[in-house]
Amino acid sequence: MDRAALHGCEALQIFTKSAGQWRARPLPADEVRAFRRRLDDTGIAPAVAHASYLINLAARDGSLRAQSAAALVEELERADTLGLAGVVLHPGASTVGDEAGGLQRIAHGLVAVFRARVRGRARVLLEHTTGRGTLLGSTFEQLARIIELLDGSPRVGVWLDTCHLFAAGYDIASDTGYKDVFDWFDRTIGFDRLCGFHLNDSKAPLGSRIDRHEHVGKGQLGLEPFRRLLNDRRFAGLPMLLETPKTERNARTSVALDALDVANLRALRDLMDSRPNHAGWKRTGTKAEP
Repeated sequence: MDRAALHGCEALQIFTKSAGQWRARPLPADEVRAFRRRLDDTGIAPAVAHASYLINLAARDGSLRAQSAAALVEELERADTLGLAGVVLHPGASTVGDEAGGLQRIAHGLVAVFRARVRGRARVLLEHTTGRGTLLGSTFEQLARIIELLDGSPRVGVWLDTCHLFAAGYDIASDTGYKDVFDWFDRTIGFDRLCGFHLNDSKAPLGSRIDRHEHVGKGQLGLEPFRRLLNDRRFAGLPMLLETPKTERNARTSVALDALDVANLRALRDLMDSRPNHAGWKRTGTKAEP
């Protein structure tokens, strides 16, 4: 939180626990109070969490699905405790390439999670993926199908990642491609379901399925797609968060400017349309380390 404020961020994504472990350290009451107080003091909003990478609601193994659902319930509980708007979730992977079955298992898992969190406020934010291997959620149609299986539940939103879009084959780099992709998204899912973006350039080319984030403007996307997104009135006010590489730090808990974050945020802010009648400043921020 303090690093985000130091960088002048307007939005934030955190891990509330280690992304690579099932076990979660309890949140001490004093830490919760301090975090929520800093949210109010800094005005950073929205703040979201990213779920553990181990969660896989599409798994064919029943024990893994049950463990994943329990872990997601815990992630949502922690998000509510901290006052976060939602939890960004990779939909899952169907290890035998069973797309239809995998999408059904994801939806069934989310139904169970919502039943366990009837009064929960934090939303599940399904992140679009590259589609590498057996990853699901790499097409707008797959995300729309999950939402359809949930009867359009308002507790589910969609989160887009510029690197993932490009690697999955969505050409947002060209003028016509950008227009076509987002017209496609609106027809298939709808902008009312879109909750935010990760802004990352891509080391890998269009359609590669490779998830390798690069600094803004330094990869295969270049600067123009980011200029379009930042000045697209349809996305005014949506949070747009960096997941770009960080500078190696001696102390993970230190509060200091990260030169790479500074450079990436400056690159994005320089692309903003500063005309006085523009719809509004986008909420840009960065992802904190777990």
